[in-house]
Amino acid sequence: MAGLKSALLFVLQSIVVGLAVAFLVVLIRPDLLPDIGAGGNGAPASYANAVDISAPAVANVYTSRLGEFRPSPTDQRTQLRVVTSVGSAVVIDPDGYLVTNYHVVAEAAEIRVQLSDGRVARAELVGVDAETDLALLLVDLGPLPTIILGDSGQLRIGDVVLAIGNPYGLTATVTQGIVSATKRGGLLDLTTYENFIQTDAAINSGNSGGALINVRGELVGINTAVLAQDSGTEGIGFAIPVDLVRGVVAEIKKHGRVIRGYIGLEPDDLTNAERTAMGIEGSVGILVGEIYEGSPAAAADLKRGDVIVEINGERIYSQRQAQLLVAGVSPGDEVVMIGIRDGRRFQATVVATERSGLSN
Repeated sequence: MAGLKSALLFVLQSIVVGLAVAFLVVLIRPDLLPDIGAGGNGAPASYANAVDISAPAVANVYTSRLGEFRPSPTDQRTQLRVVTSVGSAVVIDPDGYLVTNYHVVAEAAEIRVQLSDGRVARAELVGVDAETDLALLLVDLGPLPTIILGDSGQLRIGDVVLAIGNPYGLTATVTQGIVSATKRGGLLDLTTYENFIQTDAAINSGNSGGALINVRGELVGINTAVLAQDSGTEGIGFAIPVDLVRGVVAEIKKHGRVIRGYIGLEPDDLTNAERTAMGIEGSVGILVGEIYEGSPAAAADLKRGDVIVEINGERIYSQRQAQLLVAGVSPGDEVVMIGIRDGRRFQATVVATERSGLSN
């Protein structure tokens, strides 16, 4: 009995000492306590830290150009006037490089950038890529605050994201939402190469070119467009994923433009009924539509009606996937295709040339 009392006394003493130590630790280091969100699920109650990290790298863009107008509906004469617009940009390099949307600076006679600290400078247009709606600017203002580039490939539907930009000239505006979808494209007809992040974070006029960030303050996308500017549609915005932005920026810095592969065919998606009729199992395969005369595809003897099931060892499920794969090769590279023609499999090797920007 005495031994049991001693054991209980020892346990009670250990508990008291442990609680005392825990109290002292929390008193000295309260930051060690876990975050408790508004819903009690561990989510942060505020995203202020993420904004503090990233917002200094989001700039305002002001453009001006000459535009034609008619003084009145009945006057057939046209006059010139200065047309101004606003947008946003993101500092991605401390040496003064900013990325924005191509449509923000298209046809601009003058581009001015205002940083979050109030500094203003004229911006040089280093290069553009209309096919992804991206442009690279350069300002001479000394070292600049830069944003941390995240990994858009790790985004999941439901992740919280924040949009930072200059909507309607309201500088440093932050809106919050979630990732509604990823890899959106094909039917939007916003750009040639579509691989958008869809979000319900509010994106308004002037937000274009601004930052879409995650809860750690990392850039995951460049805000680009909304589905429709009408009262019947809301909560559907699109951003260019940062993984695509990286490649485009690197190409513009190196070449002044983006160099893409070109093989000269127009692919179409297959319906399930078409696959069944051709005896193709699963959802693999795209249909070769037009073959352009004198193109690499014509030289490789590809024909209209061929079904392509594999490109460079990767199974093909959509024309958008095939388009992105081909665009990613360099001129002179061999593109090996596995296809089906008249029920028989075949292999074709196409030597890519450079895409002009107007060709497919």
